[in-house]
Amino acid sequence: MCGRFVVAGSGQDLIDLFDVDFVDKDLPEPSYNVAPTDTVRLLMERLDDTGQTPARRLTTARWGLVPSWMKDPKKGPPLINARAETILEKPSFRTAASRRRGIVMANGYYEWEKGPEGKIPTYLHGQTSDMLAFAALYEYWPDPTLPDDHQNKWLRSCTIITTTASDTLGHIHDRTPLILPADLYSDWLNPKMTGSSDVQALIDAIPEPKLVPRVVGNAVGSVRNNGPHLIEPAAS
Repeated sequence: MCGRFVVAGSGQDLIDLFDVDFVDKDLPEPSYNVAPTDTVRLLMERLDDTGQTPARRLTTARWGLVPSWMKDPKKGPPLINARAETILEKPSFRTAASRRRGIVMANGYYEWEKGPEGKIPTYLHGQTSDMLAFAALYEYWPDPTLPDDHQNKWLRSCTIITTTASDTLGHIHDRTPLILPADLYSDWLNPKMTGSSDVQALIDAIPEPKLVPRVVGNAVGSVRNNGPHLIEPAAS
């Protein structure tokens, strides 16, 4: 699964790397300890008014998807992860999988490996300094207590898709985020691709990620802690 991650890059870094056309105001600050229900940066692609030209938008979403039909988003655990194997079947995700696919960008993420003396916090990151592109889904939930013209009427939320971890990472955790290579960004974000068979074929084409694990200190275990020291190697 993915329960905490790192976004250390600036907004301009993301704009350059992901060819962003529009950027919303008030993007969250960089964080070394992004946790569930935090506001995260989300990349989406929507068609213009003509319905022909796609445009990429860097915006925000609450991490923890709220289906549009849910009566109370505070009930039940937040849907921070969605299994790649079932997103086209489960009611909570299948519409978003066809129509609202996005990318959550991260420098890396944390997992806790089970060890003989307890859980070992591990930071997993790419083999280069490039940011990782987590395949994500997003949804809009209408707050029934607010009028239709209220600026906070619609809650945008997202979930990070996970898949089975490869043998090299499976000993740390059996799940890993579904990470998109650069040559599949456009296909994943393409708002014109809505067929479930096409989406499934794209998911099947995403290669296993090549990540580097690094054991870090226990400070990352508290969401109150933040800063670059969290991803430094643990003292031996």
